[in-house]
Amino acid sequence: MTNLLPEMAEIWQQTLNWQPTLQQQAQFQKLYELILEGNRQLNLTRIVDPQEFWEKHLWDSLRGIAPLLSANFSLASPALIDIGTGAGFPGVPVAITVTNCPITLLDSTRKKITFLDNILTELALINAKTLVGRAEEIGQHSQHRLAYDIALIRAVGAVSVCAEYTLPLLKQGGLAIIYRGNWTEDETAALKNAVKQLGGVIESIEQFTTPLSHSIRHCVYVRKVATTPANFPRAVGVPTQKPL
Repeated sequence: MTNLLPEMAEIWQQTLNWQPTLQQQAQFQKLYELILEGNRQLNLTRIVDPQEFWEKHLWDSLRGIAPLLSANFSLASPALIDIGTGAGFPGVPVAITVTNCPITLLDSTRKKITFLDNILTELALINAKTLVGRAEEIGQHSQHRLAYDIALIRAVGAVSVCAEYTLPLLKQGGLAIIYRGNWTEDETAALKNAVKQLGGVIESIEQFTTPLSHSIRHCVYVRKVATTPANFPRAVGVPTQKPL
């Protein structure tokens, strides 16, 4: 029997002032089924329960880009990159939702990227493409440095590492969106110090509660306001070993 994702139209509307079309709902369902299938070989996610998947992978992914879902963004088509996309979160739900925006899904694990290529084909997501590589190398690549309007990162590493991975890829005025669970004052201090060196400013730190399990989550928005010095990002492994 197929596990059906909950529709949650009211919650989408109340929390994000948005709800999926029938086509998007079908794509979310298909994505869920493909992830469950891929999980057998690849260990993509521990989250397999339909409601938990809806909340932690779909809703959470889109909560970070809430500004993009509002009407004032509908005319622009900002270029996005999802750094360390893994099983495709938040990038794939974002691609399903903002179909007018090109999005690049970056991961260093070729197996995961091969899996995502299949997902993009199955879901007919022509606005998304994949890229195999390390954020430190891609950030120094002329094709990608300064190429994006929005950089998404949903990672568990030090927050200064997230800043060092995202800011070099952004155009002037671009936005880094860092997805986090808990957040502390120490992290705010560390991030302030890092973004000052990278040409960014913290625009906002939003705390919110997830709609089903009432877990506390944070989204941190960092705006690029100045040129990132050429030596950032530093060589592979350095940002994590010696955070700014």
